Amino acid sequence: RIYNFNAGPAALPLPVLEEIQAEFLDFKGSGMSIVEVSHRSKWFDEVIQDAVTRTRRLLGLGDQFQVLFLQGGASLQFCMVPMNLCSRDQRADYVDTGTWSTKAIKEAKILGRSVNVAASSEDKNFSYIPEKFHFTPDAAYVHFTSNNTIKGTQWSAFPDTGSIPMISDMSSDIMSKVFDPSPFGLIYAGAQKNLGPAGATLVIIRRDMLDRVPEDLPTMLRYTTFAEKNSMFNTPPCFTVYHIGLVLKWLEETVGGMAKMEALNREKAAFLYEAIDSGGFYRGTAEEESRSLMNVTFRLPDESLEVRFVREALENGMGGLKGHRSVGGCRASIYNSTSLDAVKALVDFMKTFAKKYG
Repeated sequence: RIYNFNAGPAALPLPVLEEIQAEFLDFKGSGMSIVEVSHRSKWFDEVIQDAVTRTRRLLGLGDQFQVLFLQGGASLQFCMVPMNLCSRDQRADYVDTGTWSTKAIKEAKILGRSVNVAASSEDKNFSYIPEKFHFTPDAAYVHFTSNNTIKGTQWSAFPDTGSIPMISDMSSDIMSKVFDPSPFGLIYAGAQKNLGPAGATLVIIRRDMLDRVPEDLPTMLRYTTFAEKNSMFNTPPCFTVYHIGLVLKWLEETVGGMAKMEALNREKAAFLYEAIDSGGFYRGTAEEESRSLMNVTFRLPDESLEVRFVREALENGMGGLKGHRSVGGCRASIYNSTSLDAVKALVDFMKTFAKKYG
């Protein structure tokens, strides 16, 4: 197995993959694989309840929150959020930090919602997280993307929105650090970066937000549909939910919880950014105070060297280091499941490469 730095689908804990492999043909003595078990069975009911319970414990969610597993990826949430939580006579505030938040804004406008861009970092090619905001006093919500996988930026502290509920796309940094969930009306996260394989979106919604959901929406686009049925109005992505539950178990029981995971993530990121900042061969693309702990983006002196870097890294057992096609460069995604050993191996390779071609 190589060291996997892909941005998503991304690295998963090896012990989890091995556990899945071991019980794949016979899940918990059922005589069936987990992908064959009915979603109405006691076996899957235990799976989804365990995933919900572990999510609650790890994030410190109170009874005011409901945990759902939906389909359609985080991208479907770009339209479901305004559709469900902002009426046509309200205004929604968005902070634009590039790509994913830009797409969320676009979907809200397609639906005819009034959008106020409360802050944007477009003036510097989305290389930083804004610090000054112009919120609408009676906004339906304030939406932001907590971590930008493409630009390599991340919120180190969330904005103070007062009584306005925050909504965040946390697809690429959910479960990576400790935070207070109480100001949030809704959090959503595609599974394929920090939680498990592709196929499910974790949605954490505050119960009072469900009162906003209009009844004239299509059934499958209403949060209440899934909240009333514990995510099982229709067949859920059973295998992905099962896999998420095992990743959460690993995070809780092997890693030791959120605080220890955050400490490890900070250690990995600091080690890698130090390698980028020293020597002058590599150049980070995000402003220092906005750097992501999850997606480390950097450039080399020229594009031909970047192509060579990605190729030689793969030859040395390190994959997924090519930057997003929209920005180029290089990117190392160091999610929860990426080990410190993987980061150390990458840093050793970077030093060798710089000495060879610098």
